[in-house]
Amino acid sequence: MSDIKITEQQVDEIILDLIKKHLEDVNVEEEKFLDLLKHSLSLNTMEKKRVVDAVPTLSQFQFDELTKVFTEEREKFRELAKEHPEDIKKLLKKQQSEWIMLWDLYMAELENKAKEDEAKRKEEEIKKSLGL
Repeated sequence: MSDIKITEQQVDEIILDLIKKHLEDVNVEEEKFLDLLKHSLSLNTMEKKRVVDAVPTLSQFQFDELTKVFTEEREKFRELAKEHPEDIKKLLKKQQSEWIMLWDLYMAELENKAKEDEAKRKEEEIKKSLGL
């Protein structure tokens, strides 16, 4: 993986661009959805990535339901924060570091795809040179 340091805002921009790849006939408040997803305390990094990866195929109903669930989750955690502020602070700190890890996952995917593409290109060159 890369040693490049990235800010939380840069991750936001990258994920927002991916969220904007939703179906044309689906109406999504992209920035609100990003905020809800980013600050979800119940989803881990891989689960958030799965949501982002699914964006191009999600229906209006699915977006609406996810938005509703994330909003309800936020309200429940606000209530819990009144009783357990230290626990919620720990979860928030974990969420922030996991958000940065999401970028690492996408970078690793891109690097792997580039390696696969290079291997395929070399394979094609070898076949071509052998007249296959």
